[in-house]
Amino acid sequence: MADMLIETETTPNPATLKFMPRRAVMTSGTRDFATPEEAEASPLAEAIFNLGDVTGVFFGSDFVSVTAAPGVAWSDLKPDVLAILLDHFSANMPLFRQGAASFSVAADEPIPTDDPADAEIIAQIRELIDTRVRPAVANDGGDIVYRGFDKGKVFLAMQGACAGCPSSTATLKQGIEQLLRHYVPEVTEVRAV
Repeated sequence: MADMLIETETTPNPATLKFMPRRAVMTSGTRDFATPEEAEASPLAEAIFNLGDVTGVFFGSDFVSVTAAPGVAWSDLKPDVLAILLDHFSANMPLFRQGAASFSVAADEPIPTDDPADAEIIAQIRELIDTRVRPAVANDGGDIVYRGFDKGKVFLAMQGACAGCPSSTATLKQGIEQLLRHYVPEVTEVRAV
């Protein structure tokens, strides 16, 4: 355990801290836990929620983002989260319980309003989100997932540090919406779901 180092980084969301264990966390996709019930699928997420001062846990490719409850000081919570992460990763424990889904199904399913006639537009939107948006928000400890396209509106789900971040509205409007409108003229608006 002495040779294991977990780096931490702040995120644009002051309630969320990004923990980087210098190894892969998720081999593919991401997983967002917004409640203790959702966290039951993962012994690691469940242990972090069991601290009692946590409102969200997010697994990225090589990081874990943890969101503290309102009024909780990171100076108090950080050592406990680090201890749980060190124990988990140094013992090479499984990330998910056997039989539990290792990916967030709901976030990967488009909302049912996608019109097959819009398939080409949707493919462009998904490509831009996957290549330009998701890598940037992963750096900030979160993820943004495509949820649907309807009459010019793009629906995105914000996860990890992005969910509840004070600057997430600005990121959606000034960043993502402008990018999508520039490359895909059919896009008129971006909304969080």
